[in-house]
Amino acid sequence: MAIRNIRTDGDEVLRKVSKEVPEVNDKIRQLISDMIETMHDADGVGLAAPQIGILKRIIVLDMYDDEGPFAIINPEMVYQDGEQIEEEGCLSIPGYNGMVERPMNVAVKGLNENGEEIMVEGTELLARALCHEIDHLNGVLFKDKVINE
Repeated sequence: MAIRNIRTDGDEVLRKVSKEVPEVNDKIRQLISDMIETMHDADGVGLAAPQIGILKRIIVLDMYDDEGPFAIINPEMVYQDGEQIEEEGCLSIPGYNGMVERPMNVAVKGLNENGEEIMVEGTELLARALCHEIDHLNGVLFKDKVINE
């Protein structure tokens, strides 16, 4: 495991669209392990591969609950409902926070680190984190969605 450098706003990699992961192998599992360690080191709840300079469709999250950290490879939003407006921040934009509207409930399908299909359903903070990290995979930063109140 290794702590990777987190890319910050202005780095062009953060604005690029990530590529699908064609095969889940040991190299991908090592990347996921590094991402989780990097996220924990930075006290984050989520991290997307582009934030460490890798244009692959992988996100990791940790709600710091009994479930522990987990990864979703090739995440795809399949359901969203309701709305919530809360303050967000980002490890790639240190020191900046803003109010962002997100769905209250979401469902995301993808693969786990064993290559098995999974469905993750989230509400409130988990829903927000899933949306935020998937946005990273599409080159979108939360500051693009900040509501001027």
